[in-house]
Amino acid sequence: MHVGMSSIFQNPENDAGVSDYSVYQKDMKIALMAESLGFESVWGIEHHFTDYTMMPDVVDFLSFIGGACRKIKLGTMVVVLPWNDPMRVAEKMSMLDSMSDGRVIFGIGRGLARVEFEGFRVNMGDSRERFVESAEMVLQGLEQGYCEYDGKHIKQPRARIRPEPFKSFKNRTYAAAISAESSQIMAKLGIGILVIPQKPWEVHAQELKDYNDLFQQMHGRAAPRPYVAGWVMCDNDAGKAEEMARKYIAGYWRSVVKHYEMQSNHFATTKGYEYYSQLNHTLETMGVDGMADFFMGLQVWGTPEQCLEKIKDIHSRTDCCGFTGVFGYAGMSLEQSRANMTLFAKEVMPEVKKLGSRPAFDIEDDHAPAFLRAVGSH
Repeated sequence: MHVGMSSIFQNPENDAGVSDYSVYQKDMKIALMAESLGFESVWGIEHHFTDYTMMPDVVDFLSFIGGACRKIKLGTMVVVLPWNDPMRVAEKMSMLDSMSDGRVIFGIGRGLARVEFEGFRVNMGDSRERFVESAEMVLQGLEQGYCEYDGKHIKQPRARIRPEPFKSFKNRTYAAAISAESSQIMAKLGIGILVIPQKPWEVHAQELKDYNDLFQQMHGRAAPRPYVAGWVMCDNDAGKAEEMARKYIAGYWRSVVKHYEMQSNHFATTKGYEYYSQLNHTLETMGVDGMADFFMGLQVWGTPEQCLEKIKDIHSRTDCCGFTGVFGYAGMSLEQSRANMTLFAKEVMPEVKKLGSRPAFDIEDDHAPAFLRAVGSH
């Protein structure tokens, strides 16, 4: 199984005088350790305007990592399509792939935070339609070498992608999908599922089964195996690992509640986000602390043996092709993040890599896009 790591650049301690610059220096050090520790990919997550995740351009981050590291794959988790011009997204992904010699894993999403939609002056109620139109245009463009689209929201005259894509993005494109409706959209688009755990694993497993069935019906082939991300806290002392998890994984969850305004009822009145209004009711019932405990229970924490068993359980439920861990978050120090990631890499990762029977991102090196195959046939 493929194993990666992600940096998320959180600064919940800004009020205590911790600068964004210092957070960047800390998290960049962690990301640049990944290749030497044996991780197979580094991922970045697009977010804007708050201390939740300070990564306004994930491609810029991955360009730096790709230049500093020679073999590691570069994953976007995710590029939020409704906040971006889809023509620019296609260009950036093709450029990053050319610069890194085909190391890109392309992850996309539609966004969830009202503060980010408002900051970009984008109607949040249109996000599902914008996401589908943008995804159709970008994915088709990366296979045919040019973008052209006439939709309700996206109007793109024919324009070539330069540098032109040199390798297909099929089987290495994923989308974050939380609701069952989103999973169905991804099946229709023909792309894989990126699971960011926020509900019981048995529910994730059932939704993945429904997605797999629809994918098979629509495309006549098996769906790509899902990819799983999770928050990790690994320590040789079980008690200390739990103490740290309760402080930092629960602390991360509280930043989710704040950034996404989970205690507000705005999801219920926003088109396409009705599913998330359930979280508001759950928070009212369980409270923020109860939900933090629930979220912590979905993640990977404990001794190395306990962390491995949790990933084995996730793999048995999802048949995932890979796992990406987040090792620094919620104000953890550089020393804590480094120790967490290093112990996981040494004691857990070698066994995780043995899981699974099919390789992740199973794509031939010479699998060129359709337009290049056509050129080559003449």
